[in-house]
Amino acid sequence: MQRIALTPRNDWQQRVEAVGMTYHTLDNEAYWDESACYRFTASQIDILDDATAELHALCLKAVQAIIDRNLFKQLLIPDWAVPYIVDSWERREPSVYGRFDLAWDGSGQPKLLEYNADTPTALLEAAVVQWFWLRECYPDADQFNSIHEKLLGFWQHYREHQPSLHFAGVETSDEDNGNLEYLRDTAVQAGLQTQRLAIDQIGWDASGQRFVDLRNNPISALFKLYPWEWLLHEEFGPYLPQAQPAMLEPPWKLLLSNKGILPILWELFPDHPNLLPASFADQPLLGDYVRKPLYSREGANIQIRRGAGVVETGGSYGSAAYIYQKHTPLPNFAGNFPVIGSWVIADQPAGIGIREDKTEITGNNSRFIPHYFVEN
Repeated sequence: MQRIALTPRNDWQQRVEAVGMTYHTLDNEAYWDESACYRFTASQIDILDDATAELHALCLKAVQAIIDRNLFKQLLIPDWAVPYIVDSWERREPSVYGRFDLAWDGSGQPKLLEYNADTPTALLEAAVVQWFWLRECYPDADQFNSIHEKLLGFWQHYREHQPSLHFAGVETSDEDNGNLEYLRDTAVQAGLQTQRLAIDQIGWDASGQRFVDLRNNPISALFKLYPWEWLLHEEFGPYLPQAQPAMLEPPWKLLLSNKGILPILWELFPDHPNLLPASFADQPLLGDYVRKPLYSREGANIQIRRGAGVVETGGSYGSAAYIYQKHTPLPNFAGNFPVIGSWVIADQPAGIGIREDKTEITGNNSRFIPHYFVEN
């Protein structure tokens, strides 16, 4: 794994916009950053592929363990939602995607930092934008990226059971809109009929006991780019079990998008090479550790305690509960700290996207860096 400095294409903004990425610059700083890229060997890509498949398998076993051991309270899941989640798991409602965030420098085994199992973003840039960058800048190389093809495959299968689907998200976010519209486009390409609306435009039809869109058409299936933990606490959240729309991601993914999955995984699979020691607050870790809120996003309210030093980010999360994870240093490429986001699409490893920051905490504005790989 090497970091290679590059000269960006003269018209890179127009080129990434041409494939749908309008949010390439955030707060006047480049978010899509092609002033560098990462180079891997095919053997290193195989390691990432295998680690992703392994972690996905562990997570599915962990879901069953959470249900068997009734660990819902430890994950702060309300009692009324438990039967809804269990029913979703027992019916094996399909999952379209997830993203493991990994610490790795190309040697040894990748370590799981966290699992974005419910509302992962940086999808368009991983699936499409870096692919067109590769074709232009490294046409003889390859890329760990079959995200687009696997999405099309998922939707083609999904269409057999649900021919139409509503897509909803927070429309004030350019990044969320870009990711949502990309997913919707892949669904359309696969033959689904789709409708788009904002999450706060979803209505409740009390007489029909169903959710409806702006035209009062029933919502029988919903893709939501909106966290489950927020949805459950919305006014209409408790109506979900009785209305039973088909949901993407399905309710059981809430058990995996919760940071509490990290200590549960460690307890179930101690010393696994792709896991880091982790614990809930009642079982403190020895040595350097990272404190993470049970529910948080984009690097908010993270605390790294290393020796006598503390690095901490602000945010609006963290008042409820925390987990603790052994600190593992991120690779440091001349002051640039990458985190590898490894995608699972339709239960299969599908490719990676790399986010990079000048600090050890990856946040909302951390830059996206493209990658390629060559034969060994």
